[in-house]
Amino acid sequence: MIQLLYTVIFSEMALIMTLLFKTPLRKLVIMGLDRVKRGRGPVTVKTVGATIFVVLISSVYSMVKIQQRTLEAGAVNPTDQVLMSKHMLEASLMGFLLFLALMIDRLHHYIRELGLLRKTMEAAKKQNRSYEEGKNANADELKGLENEITKLKTKIKKLESEHETKGKECNASKAEAEALKKQSEGFLLEYDRLVEENQSLRSQLESIDQSVSQSDGKKNM
Repeated sequence: MIQLLYTVIFSEMALIMTLLFKTPLRKLVIMGLDRVKRGRGPVTVKTVGATIFVVLISSVYSMVKIQQRTLEAGAVNPTDQVLMSKHMLEASLMGFLLFLALMIDRLHHYIRELGLLRKTMEAAKKQNRSYEEGKNANADELKGLENEITKLKTKIKKLESEHETKGKECNASKAEAEALKKQSEGFLLEYDRLVEENQSLRSQLESIDQSVSQSDGKKNM
């Protein structure tokens, strides 16, 4: 019994040392513990643990009975002393065995949680990295769009200035056309006046010619 307890305790200590240090055996041990915790494994482990705990309680009870018998006898019996030592050693070993089993269970649980946490952190880092890359790409696109907007604004200002210049030229052409129109109207009026004067002069000349011809006819008579 005691040799079996020592063997189990040393095996548990070896498992704990394997779980504490990152070695190639650590993955194998974790995989083995994962398989133990699947299916009927947890029920079997709990049954073995409960059996060991019952035996531990039995050893403690035997120790209490021996202690009571010693107090009643008033003297130390060598046989009771040997049994007391044996039960105490067995109880100590079984208690230490259960404690190491609990440590193995907790270490395995925390190692799995730490692995999941690391995977989550790596996924978050990758997502953050992709977000930063996307952000930088968006920033480059925004810079390109800003440059295009600046170029378009410059073109718009240039077109506006050209439009304003052409508008001024158009207004100047309209004003010049109005002036030419007014000047042509003045020329037409002057032409009409000259035509009227010419007609009046012609009529005056014709009347003078008629009067002269009449006077010459009278002298010949």
